[in-house]
Amino acid sequence: MRVLVINSGSSSIKYQLLDPISGTVAASGQVSRIGEPVSDGTATVEYHGGGRTLEHDGPIADHAAGLRVVFELFTRGGHDLTGEGLAAVGHRVVHGGEVFYRPTLITEEVVSAIDELSSLAPLHNPPNVIGIRSLRELLPDVPQVAVFDTAFFHGLPAAAKTYAIDAKLAAEHGIRRYGFHGTSHEYVSGRVAELLRRDPAGLNQIVLHLGNGASASAIRGGRAIDTSMGLTPLEGLVMGTRSGDLDPGIIPHLARTAGLDIDGIDELLNRNSGIKGLSGVNDFRALFDLIDSGDAAARLAYDVYVHRLRRYIGAYLVELGRVDAITFTAGVGENNAQVRADALAGLSRFGITVDPVRNTAKDRAARHISPPDAEVAVLVVPTNEELAIARAAARLVA
Repeated sequence: MRVLVINSGSSSIKYQLLDPISGTVAASGQVSRIGEPVSDGTATVEYHGGGRTLEHDGPIADHAAGLRVVFELFTRGGHDLTGEGLAAVGHRVVHGGEVFYRPTLITEEVVSAIDELSSLAPLHNPPNVIGIRSLRELLPDVPQVAVFDTAFFHGLPAAAKTYAIDAKLAAEHGIRRYGFHGTSHEYVSGRVAELLRRDPAGLNQIVLHLGNGASASAIRGGRAIDTSMGLTPLEGLVMGTRSGDLDPGIIPHLARTAGLDIDGIDELLNRNSGIKGLSGVNDFRALFDLIDSGDAAARLAYDVYVHRLRRYIGAYLVELGRVDAITFTAGVGENNAQVRADALAGLSRFGITVDPVRNTAKDRAARHISPPDAEVAVLVVPTNEELAIARAAARLVA
């Protein structure tokens, strides 16, 4: 059994062809710089499979064009997707609103409904829709399934999901806290239960998904009771280019004093804030290079990032009452030992400690980084949203 997983981002596409049972990846790759001019010979489409790497270095006009190139590379790599006998295509869809909170078989009505939710995720749902429509044309006979980033947080308690604004207005416009990265938080928290050999129903967990986009969640008994992202992926932690939490009064203040319109403010907060806004870079390796060179702005950016992260950890410690495990995942969470150490420094009175040797070990597998006798297990667990999507799609079509 094989499932093709498609993750269409605002200017990129990630894809995998994999076995949802074993998790074996037959081929994978990405499309980058969609809609951008390309003159430097940098590959815009990459394919890895069967021990081979194939590339395309021409401009990619849009997501549909990118997927056509992906299909060409699959064929060159020995996987004719039209004859592969695919069980399903699984699509990551960022925002399901109140409508979608389970893996859903895609029909034209479903595509239209996802498109209508674009007002809640204008950077994410439109490319998701383009990816879905393109794949339905390229593989018309293969069942296609949408797996929603917001689904895991659909059942947040009312107190956690409700904004304190006019209730009628909020209901009319679908304004509530939805949460994102749900597929990752659900997958990682499930893996933690396996690693601890515990029933998820008896575990209280904090999961920290730290990548270019970053989110935290509090999970009790396998169910999310709080998360840092809200109506959009902008709320919460400081991120690579997103501001995270801020005083909403900043928005009218910028409109009045800086002359920014609503689109300009949206661009500022989503693409030119966070680590990038404070330091000029949004890659943590570049940030640490700047810190090592004595750059004060980079140092401040890092300190603000850690401060916000610790604030959410503290809030979830109180909310959960008892914490059995704290887990780091995604690009920064899995690879940056300094962030992990600083995020949990000084918390030994809560039973939370990080073993410096375990934390800095060059190991990419799921692992404990707390001492063996620690009251609270601290772990690093690589996320695998593609496998989670493939398994959800395979279960549905079965």
